[in-house]
Amino acid sequence: MTLPQFTKHYETPERAAAAVRHYRWINQHAKPLRQPALSVIGPVSLTFERVEGCPVRPEDLPRMAELLGHAHGAAWRSDLQSASLGTPHRFQDGTTFDDYLGPREIALRRRHEQGYLPNKVSLSAMLGLLEETAQGPFTFYKDSNPRNFIITTAGDIVTVDTDDLSLAPMGYDLAKLIATLHLTYGPLTDQAINVALFAYNAAAGCYGARLGATDRGRLDDFLALHAVLTAPYVGRNGYRYSWPLRPHPRGTS
Repeated sequence: MTLPQFTKHYETPERAAAAVRHYRWINQHAKPLRQPALSVIGPVSLTFERVEGCPVRPEDLPRMAELLGHAHGAAWRSDLQSASLGTPHRFQDGTTFDDYLGPREIALRRRHEQGYLPNKVSLSAMLGLLEETAQGPFTFYKDSNPRNFIITTAGDIVTVDTDDLSLAPMGYDLAKLIATLHLTYGPLTDQAINVALFAYNAAAGCYGARLGATDRGRLDDFLALHAVLTAPYVGRNGYRYSWPLRPHPRGTS
């Protein structure tokens, strides 16, 4: 019996090779994430096991937050304790993650040029917020949006599209999931966000006491960054709802 497969094509051999390295890194260092089996590695394509199911929805957020907490904690304990958010991180197997600050500074400046940040004052404020959030402990970012997780008919969660990984503070990728659920399905309640953050911190804290300390104020800082970084995609890729998420006042629960 031949299992159904899915082939993904890449623009260059370098992009395909990087995708393979990141896929293997996730399998080794972030084992709580289950990925589809990789069966064929071509020069500019990868063939995976086809996974049938549905993307995650808002009601799946607590479970997804717990999964991300375990994945981020496991990766930190396995291979990221010495990472620095200001410099790319190179591993012994040749895997390289982009740093947290550099690419996002470039992206924020581009958003200013595109008109999503109306003036230099707002750009300066967002660059300052980015710098302020560059605090450890650090983990990885994989662009956690609803389409990148599939819930199978058996109820398993399968992670897809790990082509691009970068370093990020704990909680940053959770904020991306919350932000994109908002863009896709509409605003989430404060209670839903707080429950997700609690689940994330509880899971991450299993791997080190410092890992379970993302507070709501820091999560809202990440959400503010994602609001700007994702602004060009509103109205595209299934993102039907616009910002803003209303940030929770810093210092409250």
